[in-house]
This record gives sequence, C-alpha cells and structure tokens, in this order.
Amino acid sequence: MSIDVHQHLWTPSFLDALRRRSRPPRLDGWTLLLDGEPPYEVDPDDHDLTLRTARAAGLDLALVSLSSPLGIEHLPPDEAWPLIDAYHADAAELPAPFRAWAAAPVTDLDPVRLARTLDQGFAGLQLPATALLDAGGFAATAPLLDVLAERGLPLFVHPGPAAVPVGSPSWWAAVVPYAQQMHAAWYAFRAVGRPRHPGLKICFALLAGLAPLHSERAMNRGAPGRGRVDRDAFVETSSYGPRAVDAVIRELGIDVVVSGSDQPYAEAVSLDLGDAARHAIGHANAVRLLGASPHTPVPARPRPPEPSAHPEPHPHPHPHPHPEPHSPSPATPPSPPRSSSHSPSRKEPQS
Repeated sequence: MSIDVHQHLWTPSFLDALRRRSRPPRLDGWTLLLDGEPPYEVDPDDHDLTLRTARAAGLDLALVSLSSPLGIEHLPPDEAWPLIDAYHADAAELPAPFRAWAAAPVTDLDPVRLARTLDQGFAGLQLPATALLDAGGFAATAPLLDVLAERGLPLFVHPGPAAVPVGSPSWWAAVVPYAQQMHAAWYAFRAVGRPRHPGLKICFALLAGLAPLHSERAMNRGAPGRGRVDRDAFVETSSYGPRAVDAVIRELGIDVVVSGSDQPYAEAVSLDLGDAARHAIGHANAVRLLGASPHTPVPARPRPPEPSAHPEPHPHPHPHPHPEPHSPSPATPPSPPRSSSHSPSRKEPQS
C-alpha cells in the first residue's frame, strides 16, 4: 500500500462552476477552453469518481488538487473564489482513499479563510509555482505560508499557467515551462523562502524540475549550502522514472522523495529501486511530509473530535524550529537501472 501526493479530480461542483463561466478558463460540455490554447477534449472517465476510486484501489491515500495550469489562482478575486469554493465544497467530502490539497487565489490573500478551509481536513495548501518564482512571490504569499507553518501542514508547489509558442508540440508545456517554473521556485525557496519560514514543510512537484541536480553549478556561482539537505523540503516523482529519481536520491538522500503520479494525465512509473526504497518513497516519507508518525496510518479523511462535557483548552500550535540541515545518508545509494520504461501519458490541460 502506498501514498500518491499528486492527483487531479474535477468534481461535479467544480465542473459546473467551469461551465457557468463565459470566458476562459471554462468548459463547454467537456471541451476545455483556455486563453491562447486550442480546445482540449476532456475525457469524462478521468473525472468519474467511481472509476477513479477503482483506479486508486491499491493506495492508502491519494491527494488531489486544483489544476493550477488553468490559471484559476491568478484570476481576479471575484472570478477565482467561486471556482475555488466549488472545488473545496466537493473535495472536502471525497471518500477514501482520496483527500485534497486546499487552494487559494494569489490575487486575494486571506489567511483567515485559508485557516477555516484547512480546519475542514485538507492536507495542506497547493500554490502555483508561478506565484513563487522569486523573493517577491514568497513575500506576497507569506501570510498563507505562516498559517501552514503554525499548523504543521505542508505547502505543495505545482506548475502554473504556461505560455506555449505557436506551433509547439502537445508535450511542450509539461516538459519546458513547467520544469522551468519548478526550477525557479526551488531556488527561490532556498534563497528567501526557507529563511523566512524555517518551520515550513514544502513539497515540489515533478522533482522540482530536476533543480536539485544543479547544486554544483549553484555552489560554484556562490550559492550557500554545500553538502546540506533540507529535511523538510520534499520532491515528488510524477512523470519521471528510475534514472532521474536515482540521481535526485544521490543528491538529496532518499528521505525527501515522495511518490506522485499526476493522475489522470500520467501514470506512476515503477522505480525498481528495491523494497526499502519503495517503502520510503511510496509511504514513509509522505507520512512525514503530512505530519504523522511513520508507524501511524494516514487517514484519507480525519475523524471528527469526540464530544466532551468538559473539554480542555487546546493550545495553539507554534512553528517548530527548522532542523539543522544535514548531508544525505552515507549509505550506498541504489545502483542506476539499466533502462527506464515510462508509461504513456495523456496530454495535460495547459494554459
């Protein structure tokens, strides 16, 4: 059994909200219309809850999130909130094994509203990498990140809207601008995000665009942190195979790598790195990311508190000090596989 931290599932309320819109991003039936993109035909089966539950039968937990490439978080507040509220309404009620990342517009930062949403049982907050590309982005979103740190909940950084040049192939956005966004967000967090938020847990989609593999260049150009690993900065594996994952493990150690598939746009790839690595990446590391004991199962949805006639006051949590960074485990890393076979993936909606 394992945990998948990166899936997408468009629920009925969210689909209806997209169909009510008169301008992009919007749905016309099952045709997705985005600015600067050709119409994209959505497969209804990809967002059918019964079918998706069957696909996830082998998972302890599947975390779903808003599709940030649609650009919803960057819309004006009066357009963003109806879509985000519709997403939250159904996402909070998803059955096991599903649970959801919360969403928030970066055009209307509301930490109080985020706190109320997180209290409904969301795993943490997802923000688009396009809102976290530099010091200004981390400064602007600091009120939301403080809410997460106070609760010990993680931030999930996902690619945002991507400009696609005319004539580009269908895979262009997922391979070029998505990776560039994640690369920039990784180094922006190292430079300014971590000093501002020492207790924040964070997870970068798609191995942070392989940004960790550029550490030698970064240090040769004056970046600090030689030989240090941030144990609360995780990366997930979606759309990568054993060669890339093995390289990142050699750079960061295995303890910060978690499994993600990007369903329904891609499938998780068998990493074939051994049973111990499979358990760490597929379960134990994600449990630590989400704030539970490695020996305690992560529930798909939290149980409501038991009523008490004389409830005791509950202390307000405070951010814990960020642990001293350390070097990757000296244990011999897994040997690079001889070959990599990726499962076929569908075209992801792009904006």
